Amino acid sequence: MDVKSFPATAARLEDVLFAFSVAPSGSGESVAAAVADAVAIVRDSGLPNRTDSMFTTIEGEWDECLDVIKRACEAVGKHGNRVSLVLKADIRPGHTGELTAKVDRLEAALTDLHDREASRGTTQGTFQGQDGPVTGEAPVATD
Repeated sequence: MDVKSFPATAARLEDVLFAFSVAPSGSGESVAAAVADAVAIVRDSGLPNRTDSMFTTIEGEWDECLDVIKRACEAVGKHGNRVSLVLKADIRPGHTGELTAKVDRLEAALTDLHDREASRGTTQGTFQGQDGPVTGEAPVATD
């Protein structure tokens, strides 16, 4: 996409999801304390957020989110001599509450898929995920 076709207006940057992962280098084997410091900053920010085993996702206005991410990086930097940051943004003008709404839409689509398969008798009560059935069985090859 040509950058000129996506104007960076204030309205476009008000509704942003940022997923990020931040960790120190040179701090030893465990990074749990450093990550805890970063997550505490996110939670204290008051922004909607969710943390899982790989990323922390925050939702809000562009500058507000980037300030939180910067402070999280500074906190992690106290635990080592180098900081690694992985950052992904979803900019969707006019949409708020996407931190949960995106997951809700996915769950609804999976339920609909399961219901369609059940009505055709083609399911055994499990969903086929990217890495195999959600039940934890070995992945099944699909075309």
